[in-house]
Amino acid sequence: MRILHVNKFIYRRGGAEGYMLDVGALQRGAGYEVDFWGMTHPENLTGLPLADTFAPHVELEPAPGGLAGLAASARMVWSPASGRGLARALDRFRPDLVHFHNVYHQLSPSVLRPVRARGIPSVMTLHDYKLACPSYQMLSHGEICERCVGGSTLNAVRERCKSGSLGASAVLAVESGLHRRLHAYDGVDRFVSPSHFLRAMMLRSGMAPERIVTLANVVSLGDDAPPEPTPPATGDPARFVFAGRLSPEKGVDTLVEALGATALEVGLDVAGDGPSRGALEELAARVAPGRVRFHGRLDKAAVAGLVARSRAMVVPSRWYENQPMTILEAFAASTPVVATALGGMPELVLDGVEGRVVPPNDPGALARVLDELAADPDGSRAMGARARTRFDAEFTGEVHLAGLSAVYDEARRAAARGRADTTTEG
Repeated sequence: MRILHVNKFIYRRGGAEGYMLDVGALQRGAGYEVDFWGMTHPENLTGLPLADTFAPHVELEPAPGGLAGLAASARMVWSPASGRGLARALDRFRPDLVHFHNVYHQLSPSVLRPVRARGIPSVMTLHDYKLACPSYQMLSHGEICERCVGGSTLNAVRERCKSGSLGASAVLAVESGLHRRLHAYDGVDRFVSPSHFLRAMMLRSGMAPERIVTLANVVSLGDDAPPEPTPPATGDPARFVFAGRLSPEKGVDTLVEALGATALEVGLDVAGDGPSRGALEELAARVAPGRVRFHGRLDKAAVAGLVARSRAMVVPSRWYENQPMTILEAFAASTPVVATALGGMPELVLDGVEGRVVPPNDPGALARVLDELAADPDGSRAMGARARTRFDAEFTGEVHLAGLSAVYDEARRAAARGRADTTTEG
């Protein structure tokens, strides 16, 4: 098969991009012809054959003001330039199937039209809750919010859930409201949900059950096995690790506060960057001086090294994480995970089996678990071994490609039925 993956960024920016690039590499290894299409961006991979057809670059973080801001808002609803660019790419590459990822905002659902017009089957992996929540996080002022799930997107305006801004919240509410009213994503033949939790949320928002399939994400190990766990030398304190974007919904402040409340002198390595870094560094200096190392953005190998040397990966999120890639990467490294009981994470981390599950926003409860793991290295290693066993059974490239192939087959059959219905109506 010839597969075209479509995402707004074509570099390893976050979990969605990491998944897409890993799947593309796995598919090429299995004999597929694979290419990528997205938005022009200075950090995109080099040597992309279709780069001259990419959508023009637009910066939305922070959003531009004035006339540029109005143009960016219009593009979020519908981007003719994106549709035209993808049309050129389709005519050149001639894919058998298009696999969409995160196309919201910078690309818009305009990219679905040329795919549908050419009768090409399509699949879309849902990496977040955007189709149910205008701001995609299901958070309002730091609290879980489900008001727009099956309800009016105007709730986003009432709550000012986008950074407390009436204007930004209104733009997102209008965007999502119009897309719902126009059934903008009906052109996708099959959706893939990495967690049962996300699938249930999409069903609540009105998606037909037959259109969405649950298929766990995958972490491609490539030719390199993850580093073997390397516990600290005798007498050295246990260290934990967080890897991800440093932003409020990730709950890293709760983790730093928990570290300051532990009975044992445990340490923390933080891999990643983001808008909260400065505040987190100040918090760490105040409540856990000398015990938190902020490494900034690291490459995959460097993060893997930190994970292998840690007692556990900690994912202290206060929002509905879908299926974090960091958890799968920890499992691959035989490292247990401490996660909050939100979203799809309890499906991955069974409490006391592959790690521990704690309530969100509770530094005291998290501190107690960190102390328990620090004091019981044998128990931690046993959970890590079970995590690796589960990884080998459920999250390998071979398992994922088999599941994805079945989804592609369903999408092709659905697209064929749609073409037949159109011909009959004509």
